[in-house]
Amino acid sequence: MTLSAITARLRAAEIKAGRAPDSVTLIAVSKVQTEDRVRAVLDQGQRVFGENRVQEAQGRWPAFQHDFPDVSLHLIGPLQTNKARAAVEMFDAIHSVDRLKLAQTLARLADERGASPEIFLQVNTGAEPQKAGVLPGDADQLIAEVRAMSLPLVGLMCIPPFDQDPTPHFAELASIAGRNGLTGLSMGMSEDFETAVALGATHVRVGSAIFGPRGT
Repeated sequence: MTLSAITARLRAAEIKAGRAPDSVTLIAVSKVQTEDRVRAVLDQGQRVFGENRVQEAQGRWPAFQHDFPDVSLHLIGPLQTNKARAAVEMFDAIHSVDRLKLAQTLARLADERGASPEIFLQVNTGAEPQKAGVLPGDADQLIAEVRAMSLPLVGLMCIPPFDQDPTPHFAELASIAGRNGLTGLSMGMSEDFETAVALGATHVRVGSAIFGPRGT
């Protein structure tokens, strides 16, 4: 698959869902991809990228941003509190805020800097013990607590269990967002982004379908 093919599928999914053209942001997930692959996708015009680890992003994106200053970087992996300062300095959006302590740290850094990345709260819709994210039953409270801070909370993110139909997970995330007046929905990956678009995704995170399998 190529960037152009994925973009065409995304635009078709928007039309099928009755969504406005170009209303869904494609995040090219560049984690663990080679620099040559990332540069090739940059050369094709993609400007929104997702990384899982702060340290990996720090190692390669400053050089890319020198050549492509309009790149927007999104952190989509778990964020440790001790990496929060580096994250707010490097990323335009953080999709993985999942606990009050981390939000408080980000709010303090936002106050210091006078600016903050956009914030998405990660919801563990599958209640998987090994996965980050606030449990659905606790999401409303965390949303309210984060809203009381000086953070630009724009939406929610989820990663459904890989062995389950993602549809109910996307629907639950949309329901939580809807009742809390949040419009951003970061959901859907290479295998299921069209389903996510049909259920209201505003951001889809696609890696292997754009770059090819990792390590090949």
